[in-house]
Amino acid sequence: MDTLFAAAGVISLILLVLGLGTWVFAGLVIVALGSLVWLGDFSPERAGLILSRILYRAGSSWELSAIPLFIFMGELIFRSNISERLFRGLEPWTNRVPGGILHTNVVGCALFAAVSGSSAATTATIGKITTTELARRGYDRNLSIGSLAGAGSLGLLIPPSIVMIVYGVQAEVSISQLFMAGVLPGLLIALLYSGYIVAVTLRQPHRAPRSLDVATTVLQSLWLLAPVLLLIVLVMGSIYSGVATPSEAAAVGVAVTIVLLAVERQLSWAMFREALAGTVLSATMVCSILVAAALLSTAMGYLHLPRELASYIASLELTPTMLLLALALFYIALGLFLDGISITVMSLPITLPIVIQGGFDPLWFGIFLVIMVELGQITPPVGFNLFVLQGLTGERIGRIAYSAIPFFALMCVAALMVSIFPNIVLWLPQQLAG
Repeated sequence: MDTLFAAAGVISLILLVLGLGTWVFAGLVIVALGSLVWLGDFSPERAGLILSRILYRAGSSWELSAIPLFIFMGELIFRSNISERLFRGLEPWTNRVPGGILHTNVVGCALFAAVSGSSAATTATIGKITTTELARRGYDRNLSIGSLAGAGSLGLLIPPSIVMIVYGVQAEVSISQLFMAGVLPGLLIALLYSGYIVAVTLRQPHRAPRSLDVATTVLQSLWLLAPVLLLIVLVMGSIYSGVATPSEAAAVGVAVTIVLLAVERQLSWAMFREALAGTVLSATMVCSILVAAALLSTAMGYLHLPRELASYIASLELTPTMLLLALALFYIALGLFLDGISITVMSLPITLPIVIQGGFDPLWFGIFLVIMVELGQITPPVGFNLFVLQGLTGERIGRIAYSAIPFFALMCVAALMVSIFPNIVLWLPQQLAG
């Protein structure tokens, strides 16, 4: 009962602090310090000394260097004509399939996700060209918006992924292994989305009026897709082959992106400065939250809360299925109100020990968690992808959320599939490790 009381106290404190509008970083620090003082009977001086040491250790983690580098690469690409090139390059391929260039939303997001790491950046970059083109050519508005909302969330699952780096640092799981584990689930979700588009447009062809006149040839399309494909091969190939760590691969990606933009005469001082400013803002936010999460994890450890809570959950004798269902509902509920990084850093100190106690592989759970976070990207009232699409299309949030419902359901199907068949997640890391 003491364990439940302490857990309820921590959760209540988090909700109170965030409900007052406190920044997430400051809120986590307050909760960590308050938990040690009020629940652990630590003196403020001793609690501050403990947390100051953790603050330095967490802030100097080498793994964190990958975050600003991947963000910087995405910022540079976002300000280039990559999205236009992707659309024109994919058009002759997707136009042959039922659903036509609606598939550029799915395939384009999957490709851009492999060089971005951000769901919002993926949605915005692909959407800034496809939303206009699909509307101009008479494609169904709901399918257009919904497929982009769903596919844009692949930026979190298809590596490189900022959320995976955050999880890997917190859970002490290999980031390279996490990147490998996310490939097949990401492709599975992309296939489910495209399959749904094919099924709908075969029944209702008027929702995807394909054009037989495609200006771009197959050879031209390969040339247009070359920059993105080159980045994917260099960045992800260097990680999977073991030649580079994620941080080193991110540095390679930034260097290659700068060279490509310079060769194509798209790079300017103004673009570089804007991309750098955007990177500083985003990376500072992500890294500060991650460091604050380390403080919260430490506080929970001193209170013995994760271990005791895991023991309590074990005493309930829940089946693995019931435990996983409870966690899924818990994360979907959090996704209604919090962004993915906040969900990850605030929940892991409590949920990870429970997951390990339940016999789940931490590597597998990392991918399951990312899928749960993806669901939160397309659920109101705080679905980031919905806000991005509102800015791109001018539609009401309600209509965008309604359009995304089928793709939300398909993502739930994908979560169910990786739960029933965990090798969808674990097979590729096992093959490359062997």
